[in-house]
Amino acid sequence: MSHGARVIRTGVSSGGPAAPPAAASSSSSAGADAELMDGAYFRSCAGMLKVAQMISLLVGFISVNNSPWTDYSAYSYFQIVTMCDLVMILFFYIIHIFRIYRKLTCVSWPLAEFLHYLIGTILLLIASIVAASKSYNLTGLVAGATFGFLATILCVLSIWSSYKVSCITQSTNASV
Repeated sequence: MSHGARVIRTGVSSGGPAAPPAAASSSSSAGADAELMDGAYFRSCAGMLKVAQMISLLVGFISVNNSPWTDYSAYSYFQIVTMCDLVMILFFYIIHIFRIYRKLTCVSWPLAEFLHYLIGTILLLIASIVAASKSYNLTGLVAGATFGFLATILCVLSIWSSYKVSCITQSTNASV
């Protein structure tokens, strides 16, 4: 009998025996649960969209805060809305990064995020329109309103993506 060298292709990178596909996927998901942070969320489209929203809201807030105001109520409303949106987006960002949604299953996180973006975007659009109409060509106020509109557009993108996740996914699962 001849024992020649044979090449066996497996899905395992080391020389050890190949594990069945079900065991490999369960062990990789257990390893992913053991990690404290979700590093892939930083680079995901939803993660980068949240970071862009937070940056545009912060720049809009700082622009309005550091410019001379002509109408106190309009700009204080703009500042309150931008800070509340910023805090809530940061809250959902932390929820996703630390995978808290896996531990707190009593909350429908996609629905909560969808409702936050829906209400927050409407309030941000109103605040940006009011800030733009009361800016009187002051550059800081115009910049704040512009970044408010940019954040509104980014929030609309988040509404669309969270609608796709929460509503369309649930309706296709219900029909199956």
